[in-house]
Amino acid sequence: MDTAYRPTPRTTPTRYRERARYDRETVHRILDEALICHLGYISAGRPVVLPTTHARHEETLYVHGSTGSGPMLAARAAPSRLPVCVTATLVDGLVLARSATHHSLNFRSVVVLGAARLVDDQAEKLRAMRALLDHIRPGRSADCRTPNARELAATAMLALDLVEVSAKVRSGGPVDDPEDAALPHWAGVVPLRLTPGTPEPADDLDPATPLPPYL
Repeated sequence: MDTAYRPTPRTTPTRYRERARYDRETVHRILDEALICHLGYISAGRPVVLPTTHARHEETLYVHGSTGSGPMLAARAAPSRLPVCVTATLVDGLVLARSATHHSLNFRSVVVLGAARLVDDQAEKLRAMRALLDHIRPGRSADCRTPNARELAATAMLALDLVEVSAKVRSGGPVDDPEDAALPHWAGVVPLRLTPGTPEPADDLDPATPLPPYL
């Protein structure tokens, strides 16, 4: 397998092309770290973008939903597969410049384009659900009850092959105009990190229940 995705006209940015990344390692790392993605599709002739959860299994991206949700109904009604755009973004810092127009964000993002299929195979759906749970916290899928037939029937999954993919990364400090360097305004980066806090047990949890090692 190639170590990088092949750029296409749709995955080649028109601005800041130097920020584009196509290597699988970068793309996989961003998708695996991001906890939320946004799914875009066309509904009744209009674009719709919805936040949802996802998980990557090798070169397939699974997107979670319910059987009655808009994108899942659209996928069911599609003659073949549903054209979609899935994005995931991580914000790493606030970039404060001396001039208003040079403020920015340090970020890492991924855009996946393609035609998604509805997952009908029950074994694949279970595998995708386990991947979603382990994406939230590695080891969680083995530490909870397996969905029953009713729950499985109410859950839908879209599968999207990672083929037309690109990442974009912005890092570093502000890029001020040379003539602004002497202005008396603070400039720099405010780093941002998503960090877990102390686990809070459910109100009805047996106090004797041990905290799992993965938490």
